[in-house]
Order: sequence, then structure tokens, then C-alpha cells
Amino acid sequence: MRCASRTARSRSLSEELERGLELIRRGEFFAAHEELEDAWRAAEPEERDFFQGLVHFTVAWYQAGRGNRVGCERQLEKATRRLGPYAPEHRGVDVESILQQVATAAETVQRGSLELRPPTL
Repeated sequence: MRCASRTARSRSLSEELERGLELIRRGEFFAAHEELEDAWRAAEPEERDFFQGLVHFTVAWYQAGRGNRVGCERQLEKATRRLGPYAPEHRGVDVESILQQVATAAETVQRGSLELRPPTL
């Protein structure tokens, strides 16, 4: 029974991950954050940082859109820290690409702009 439960949980996490990534692609950062936060809370301990890192990634773009430079910077830093150990890829997600996008966004913010390129996933 435990295996079936774990398989169902993994499938559910995969579905939440896909929904979250699709919302990011559409620029719906707040909704993506909500979806990915649900996945993070349901994840096994060894994967929580992955999902939390994706939440930070998403919230950085959300904060940029709200004009919140400090919030954006903090979220980018947290995303780097949480996602780094999962590079280059985890659960079919190109983590290395996300980390590059985070680095580019951090440079943009450091130069004084919150006009971030839309994330590509």
C-alpha cells in the first residue's frame, strides 16, 4: 500500500509541477507560485528545496512586476541557493537553464532595472 501511495503522490507532484510550469510560461506568476507551493508542501524532504526553489524563481518575477526590487533580489538569491544542488536537471526541468536565467535577472536588477526577460521553461 505504501508504494501505491508514494506513486500517487509522485504523480500528483508531477501534475502540480507541470501546471506550475505552464502558468510560469503564461506569465501568471502568482498562480504559478500557489501551484508550486502546494507541490513543495507535499514533497518528500529530499525534494522540498527543488520545489521551494521554483517558488522563489517564480516569486522573483512576480516581485519585479510589482516594482519590488528588494523582494526580487532576495527571491533570486534564494532560488539560486535552493535550486543549485538539483542542476543540471531534475524531474525533467532544465535547472541549469533556470539558474542562468536567475543570474541574468540578478544582473539586470543590479543595474537598476526590473524589466526581466520572460522566463523560458
